[in-house]
Amino acid sequence: MTAIVVLGSANMDLVTYVDRVPRLGETVTGRELRMVPGGKGANQAVAAARAGGEVAMIGAVGDDAYGERLRHTLEASGVDTDLLRTAAGPSGTAHVAVDGTGAHTIIVIPGANGTVTHLAPGEESLIAGASALLLQLEIPLNAVLAGALAARRHAVRTVLTPSPAQPLPPELLDAVDLLVPSEDAAATLTGIADARLSAEALLRRVPEVVIRMGAAGSLYAARGREPVTVPAPRVRAVDTTGAGDTFVGALAVALGEGRPMTEALGWASAAAALCVQRPGASTSMPYRSEIGA
Repeated sequence: MTAIVVLGSANMDLVTYVDRVPRLGETVTGRELRMVPGGKGANQAVAAARAGGEVAMIGAVGDDAYGERLRHTLEASGVDTDLLRTAAGPSGTAHVAVDGTGAHTIIVIPGANGTVTHLAPGEESLIAGASALLLQLEIPLNAVLAGALAARRHAVRTVLTPSPAQPLPPELLDAVDLLVPSEDAAATLTGIADARLSAEALLRRVPEVVIRMGAAGSLYAARGREPVTVPAPRVRAVDTTGAGDTFVGALAVALGEGRPMTEALGWASAAAALCVQRPGASTSMPYRSEIGA
């Protein structure tokens, strides 16, 4: 079993399926609306737990019906929610539009996630006992930094998904062991569109980088090593929501089990490929047996 702590967001995803996303000022008719538990933190927790990891979640949900469902979804996937807070007010929501190709746009309203501004009692101890801490950027940056610094104090591997992409303070990057941006996020962070050159720039701040390139696979770069590209399985995407989080959750499990990085990336790519063939985020995440097959 792999001890993984996730510090991050939990949202209810309100997912609309449309032939194409409307332009500014335009109205289009959608095919379907689904309410799916999500949020980058909760997604990574569910993905890691289903991939066989021992996972605990730190974050917050609201005292509303969405909060109850989010907590239940995490627990049903085997995630420890003992330190998942309940905040007064609404849970976070994500308003997702998925087009006919499976690509998506997202608007996130933080809700209870915005109350996670620091580590609460007991949370640093939980992080200290983990093999890895997974972080994203859908909770206030102060809490992300506090988590990363706590992990650094206790020699816990810190994996940061820099999404939604934004400028990152040097002290946060200094505490990150593995940065896992999408190709777009890497370009936002560095101002460089080419993935290999972007990875080279990022290695000046962090020791290891994995750039997720969608159907083109992933690029792994580490200081003092030649970059390696690991291809992704060829599949027909139905909905790419949650694919990146599935990748990161599965990758954390594989690395925690001591697999070599290229093997771990192949495992994570298989998990993400299964995810994109199904609608929704947490509902589409595969179990360990499926990934292995």
